[in-house]
Amino acid sequence: MYHVEKITVEERDRILDKIHDKPLFECKANIYGTCVKLFTDSQEYKDAWRDNFNSMSDFIRPHARVIAIENGRGMHVKYEPTSKTVIIENCDYYGWIKSIALGLVAEFMEDVKSEHRRFSIHGSYVDFGGNGVAIIGPSGSGKTTLTYGLLLEGYTNFLTDDWMFVRLANDVLVYSSERNSYIRGNIEKDWKPYAQKFKKLGKIKKDNMGRSIVDVKMLFGEDRIRENSVMGAAILLTRQKGLPAFRELDAKEAVDFMVREDFCNPHQLSRNPKKNWMRKEFFAELFDKVPVYLLNTIETPRESVERVLKMIEEE
Repeated sequence: MYHVEKITVEERDRILDKIHDKPLFECKANIYGTCVKLFTDSQEYKDAWRDNFNSMSDFIRPHARVIAIENGRGMHVKYEPTSKTVIIENCDYYGWIKSIALGLVAEFMEDVKSEHRRFSIHGSYVDFGGNGVAIIGPSGSGKTTLTYGLLLEGYTNFLTDDWMFVRLANDVLVYSSERNSYIRGNIEKDWKPYAQKFKKLGKIKKDNMGRSIVDVKMLFGEDRIRENSVMGAAILLTRQKGLPAFRELDAKEAVDFMVREDFCNPHQLSRNPKKNWMRKEFFAELFDKVPVYLLNTIETPRESVERVLKMIEEE
């Protein structure tokens, strides 16, 4: 993982003065109504960004900026909070570029007051005909495996496999974050039907981490892609011997889990008492509104999927 260094406006300007001497690609993304502009000297990152996110009109001024450049001196991530600017030097993994962009949008929503009460969750979401389940867990707990296992069921729909935005209204309204999925290339090892699905897509370019941006409309069919849904339940993932395979949590237990696991989000750009309090309050209200379960993914992927499907049927 990377370390985030906070910098001042003056430090940002000194760095940008040097960077702007270089020819850079520029492109804007529309991430849940927030305009995030990428500046990069990498053709690969520019192309991946455009495939990954919905585009934003050039007439919209950016709310946040990601600057990803190569200068040969080791990877550094520097964040200037006032202008929501992140400067990333010598990153060789696009996944961190896009996660930092999503983290910037989360910061923007936390810092800009709105009557819509918008928040973000680092996790996946599967829709079941207008209602669905959020799948949240620390890295390595099996979010991707569970998500793509559920999506083999013909009546489920894709919304996101990495990050979602949420509005707490009478219902818990959930919105997608990306246009296409940035998926690990070996998902077919857990779910063999994806080998045939990927074959139909043709040759897929993988990055140095074995991941690819995949057109989810071609993978699942346009009628199974959702941009919004109503959350019916949340599932927290763990992988620990000795714990029950599946059980319902009360709101306090669920919040304690999220705090203990650093909100299951390694891409938080700011961690301080105020931010922690805001995030804790959000999850406390969320888990008061929807039932929440703890799924222990030490079982086989198929057994985990069956437990979730049974819970959905009973709900």
